[in-house]
Amino acid sequence: MDTVLAVDDLGKDVVSGESILTILDGIGFTIAAGESVAILGPSGSGKSTLLGLLAGLDLPTRGRVVLAGQDLAALDEDARAALRGRLLGFVFQSFQLLPALTALENVMLPLELLGLSQPRVSAEAMLARVGLADRLGHYPKQLSGGEQQRVALARAFAVHPRLLLADEPTGNLDAATGRQVIELMFAMNAEQGTTLVLVTHDEALAQRCARRLRLAGGRLVS
Repeated sequence: MDTVLAVDDLGKDVVSGESILTILDGIGFTIAAGESVAILGPSGSGKSTLLGLLAGLDLPTRGRVVLAGQDLAALDEDARAALRGRLLGFVFQSFQLLPALTALENVMLPLELLGLSQPRVSAEAMLARVGLADRLGHYPKQLSGGEQQRVALARAFAVHPRLLLADEPTGNLDAATGRQVIELMFAMNAEQGTTLVLVTHDEALAQRCARRLRLAGGRLVS
């Protein structure tokens, strides 16, 4: 099976005053195409930092991240951004929709940036898939939290990403809405055969993934 993501001896340090603070140290794992993997750990364990490194939004102090055969540190910022646009989908706790764009425009944007044909048709189909065919012209502030997260799912899956990165996707939702969003995310993930990396502190949610990696104090403990 193809390896989508390979992480080798990854470390991240930051300067804090006159000292150096180690956020991550000695992280190593591989993720195969189609796998679902949960990254667990308490607040401050380095989960979100690790996710940023996996996406090439930040660069490690040591070690490397290889995404679809590309060493992210060997690419410049523009090349990393282009790779993200082609290969990655993102779902964030805070939705990260653009407030000045409608639901339809938010989903169309990554399709347009990739230069794909008929972005409107594709975006409308994805919004219908998440049950928002009647909300195309609504702005984020006119949508509930659950609806905003469904727009975010439509946007993430619209580009048919090889890898979906989800950071506490139900963190801002009530329990019932969160369950609906998770069911939808896993269903769409299965439909597209996407590789999923899910950052969470929710043990029940993590159990939905085939494999679990646990962080504590910036190191993998299981």
